[in-house]
Amino acid sequence: MSETEVVTAPGPLLLADGRPAAEAWSLDPALRHLNHGSFGAVPVVAQERQNALRAEMDRAPVVWFPELPRRIAAARTDIAGFLRVAPDDLALVPNASAGASTVYASLDHRPGGEIVVTDHGYGAVTMGAERLARRWGGRVRTARVPLDADEEQAQEAVVAEFGDATALVVLDHITSATARRMPVAGIGAEARRRGIPLLVDGAHAPGLIAAPLDGVDCDFWVGNLHKWGCAPRGTAALVARGPLREGLYPLIDSWGATDPFPDRFDQQGTLDCTNHLAAPTALDLVERTWSWDAARVHMDELAGYGERIVGAAFAEGTGADDAGPVDVGMPVPGMRLVRLPEGLGRTRAEADALRDRAPAELGVEAAFTSFGGVGYLRLSAHVYNTPADYEYFAEKCVPVVCEWSRAARS
Repeated sequence: MSETEVVTAPGPLLLADGRPAAEAWSLDPALRHLNHGSFGAVPVVAQERQNALRAEMDRAPVVWFPELPRRIAAARTDIAGFLRVAPDDLALVPNASAGASTVYASLDHRPGGEIVVTDHGYGAVTMGAERLARRWGGRVRTARVPLDADEEQAQEAVVAEFGDATALVVLDHITSATARRMPVAGIGAEARRRGIPLLVDGAHAPGLIAAPLDGVDCDFWVGNLHKWGCAPRGTAALVARGPLREGLYPLIDSWGATDPFPDRFDQQGTLDCTNHLAAPTALDLVERTWSWDAARVHMDELAGYGERIVGAAFAEGTGADDAGPVDVGMPVPGMRLVRLPEGLGRTRAEADALRDRAPAELGVEAAFTSFGGVGYLRLSAHVYNTPADYEYFAEKCVPVVCEWSRAARS
């Protein structure tokens, strides 16, 4: 950013009564919360709804649990409407990783079968793919996708790993470490043409993408509602279409095992499923107060603002040409990637250490990630964020992070 360039900050969102949007959450005001993308943030109304449901469960458990499948079915119908998919295609699972594990457990044994993943994949999901490949006596093939690859380049890199032994493709919709999209539609079409099942890890997609499955031809798709949807944690969608879904069963066997998909997921013993029932309350808050379309525009504008001012601060603080905003090839709304100064976040362990250090020393909750031996700051924006959050990081935190860099290299 040049000295003469003026960066205009988007205005903050307000509640209907004029209070700041953050008043609808219980986030610690002593911290700046710039990492919505990791664990989300549950609005107070959804917390209260879940607490009321738990109280109801504990008042009369013998009434509660027999009625629970019906209530979960109603909740997933609401969630299906939010994702714009058919309710009969959607089951509720604890999180995207659990959804992926459910898929891995459902697939028929494929002796020597290979699984294609990318080097941007979420670690837990990739590790599950590696375990499945070992059970099959096969291996995982990792497609190397350059960080700045465009849609065509990324698709070519993934499809190049397809072969006669390919038994499954696992592909992120939006990558966690690198905050970019993958061309799931094009890769899905090619996988379908070759008869290869596709699992899409859409952990970050619900809320960021209005209709994440539109135009996507995949056998399985998993997405977290606790991230951008702000639902209570432990709420995710597993969407399955086509004949392979009939092999999907919950990881916990229960009395619903003989029911068809997805009904068999609505009954899983004595699990506390109040999170599933309270999820529509969180989704409704955003829609009723601002609309999700308006919220997405705001989040994207705010993330872009944060990227520009934080990136400019890093560039000024380090004097490095490659400091600051990063070209991720296929950007997503609501998240941005900024390169960290040299010597920081080069591995996942180093990045996690920065994450753990930031609240106490910087006064922020922030996401630090690593890709290809380079450390990054992944900025997130939600409706409760304001320009002041990113201005604080640029003015107060960037100089400290630059000092960390100098200490790491000394």
